Order: sequence, then C-alpha cells, then structure tokens
Amino acid sequence: MENYQTYVQILKEELVPAMGCTEPIALAYCAAVARKTLNQIPEKVIVEVSGNILKNVKSVVVPNTNGHKGIQSAVAAGIVYGKPELVLEVISQVSEEEKRQLDAFLQHTVFEIHSIKSEEALDIRITVIAKEESAKVRIARSHSHIASIERNGEVIYQSDFQKEKKAELADRKALSIEKIVQFANEVDLKDVQEVLQRQVDYNYAIA
Repeated sequence: MENYQTYVQILKEELVPAMGCTEPIALAYCAAVARKTLNQIPEKVIVEVSGNILKNVKSVVVPNTNGHKGIQSAVAAGIVYGKPELVLEVISQVSEEEKRQLDAFLQHTVFEIHSIKSEEALDIRITVIAKEESAKVRIARSHSHIASIERNGEVIYQSDFQKEKKAELADRKALSIEKIVQFANEVDLKDVQEVLQRQVDYNYAIA
C-alpha cells in the first residue's frame, strides 16, 4: 500500500511505554532530568506549563505516589526518586521508603506553578534551585522531547527545533480510516513485531 513505511513509523511512535497518563509522567521525567542536572535535592521548584498540561494533570493520580494528585506531586516524584534513564517509565521503580521521602519533600519544599503561553501545545519548563545553584529543563512538542537544559543560567543542551520539526515525527496527514484498515489487513507483522509484542506483554501484566 502507499505510505506503508509511514504507517509503520507512526505505529512505533505512538506505542511508547509510559507508566500512567503521559502528561504527569512527562512532568516527572522533566523534573528527574532537572534534579540530575542540579545534582542535589532542591529547596525550591518553579514549574511552568502550557494550558493543556495544566488542565490535563490537575486532578490525575500520579502512579507510585500513594494516591497523590496533580502537577506538584508528579514533579516531586520525578525529583525524589525519578530515574531519567527510564524516560516515560521514570517513576516505575520505587521503594516504600522513597514514597515516604516524597511526603516529606512535598511538605518542606517551596513550589511555584505557572501557566505559560507557548506555540507548543505541550510545553513543560521546570527550574530547581538549591542555595546558589539552579537547573532548568524544558520538554516540548512530545512527552519525552528535551528541548533544552540549563545549569546556573548557562545552556548546556539545546535542541534544533526547526530541523527536528521536519524529521522528528512521521506525517500524520497520511492517516485515514480507510487506509488504517488497509494497513491492518496488509501489514507484515515482522515489521512491527517488537512494538506489538511489548504492548501484548504489558497488557497481560496489567490484566
């Protein structure tokens, strides 16, 4: 079929493992990267998010937090025990002791949460501060796309949005119900075996 490889790529891009709703997990991931960059537990946290993130995370229970909800809890979880190398499974490996540390962190840390205007529907900017040290991480466009990292005001990583905009994701304009059905009927399962098997394994584990 026409656009066959595009459909394969879209499937791989969409079926990405994430623990819980992706918006709070993206917040936890961003916070975990910020904490790693700071290299210490912060005393103050400033969270700036686009309207969609503010709306979607406001009342969501964050996994592995003993029922905590919302932006502040997602960010705190990423800081206290997030493992940034796990990306969207950043808070999937947590001990009971770490959960208790989360409660203490939430009680004793200053949080500021602000809504920002952005060209990106998904935009997260987290600044962590400890005494004279600071780190700031931005995730934008997709839930795991790190746009920039700063330490003490100095940019140490900056993505090239314009180049990535062209190459980052497969073109969704190729999608239609008719073509999706055709792709499902004609796809060679060897082309998508890994991603589909992962989904099957995760669904069995959930069940």
